[in-house]
Amino acid sequence: MLRALAALVLIVTAVAGGWFTWGWYGPGPSEDDTSFIVRSGSTLTSVAGQLREEGLIANQQAFLLRAKVLGSGDPIKAGEFLLEGGSSPAAILDTLQHGEVIRRFVTIPEGMPSILVFETLMAEDLLTGEIPVPKEGSVLPDTYDFERGEERSAVLARMQAAMRNYLAEAWPKRAKDIAVDNIQDAVTLASIVEKETGVARERRMVAGLYSNRVKEGMLLQADPTIIYPITKGKPLGRRIRQSEIAAVNGYNTYTRVGLPTGPITNPGREAIAAVLNPAETEALFMVADGTGGHEFAETLEEHNANVAEWYRLRRERGEM
Repeated sequence: MLRALAALVLIVTAVAGGWFTWGWYGPGPSEDDTSFIVRSGSTLTSVAGQLREEGLIANQQAFLLRAKVLGSGDPIKAGEFLLEGGSSPAAILDTLQHGEVIRRFVTIPEGMPSILVFETLMAEDLLTGEIPVPKEGSVLPDTYDFERGEERSAVLARMQAAMRNYLAEAWPKRAKDIAVDNIQDAVTLASIVEKETGVARERRMVAGLYSNRVKEGMLLQADPTIIYPITKGKPLGRRIRQSEIAAVNGYNTYTRVGLPTGPITNPGREAIAAVLNPAETEALFMVADGTGGHEFAETLEEHNANVAEWYRLRRERGEM
């Protein structure tokens, strides 16, 4: 009799243990892959309630009990996680403790002005919070990752830290006798180079030309500096007016000798590197060549010939 009772207890214990274990390692109720967010400061108890509400586990208290007995004691992480359809409670807890947080990405292309950086971040609805328009030239163009629900200010801070770090690394490597004597002026000149050419192979040449003009005390005559005070760097959408060319302000390099009062966009690494190590050239003039690049000239006579050729091409294309 005692043996039979003992055997029955063992059977019941085994069944109960199997049921308890199966409830932890067996498949969960969700059939679809699900994005699950753990808010900063969440506890395992609050997360278990959230899992139950979203139909990812069957019972909050059972989950907590099994987690205490069978799960890891490691803390859960904040962030967004992908939970596969049918994930067991054990797999869910392991993902929240040790899994990779889903990262999102936002790209700031070279030459994007700060007003558009602001609009880009504000338009990203997976970010939260408010930011001001960042200081022009303070953001390093690149692709940045972020988590769902992250503060926009935190993402912007990383972009600005990346620019500071790049400048701190690049400035000591500058060539001797460059046209600028401080980092801020280097960023300002680089912003002009960035806006004046999209052709990688001629960045250093454009930087060399403008460096020569700065050293000679010549007007830089860079069209993007006319546009910046009008649109804050956004496309003008029309031809520049004569009154705008003649405007006197802190940016217009047709009426202001030397550099603008500050950057006119956020230059990328290559434009900054070009200013810090410009091409050795005597060129002082450039004009479009019809292929997306420029023709460079050392003398006004040579430049005028290049301009005449550019006008001929434009007339041929029906643009004039």
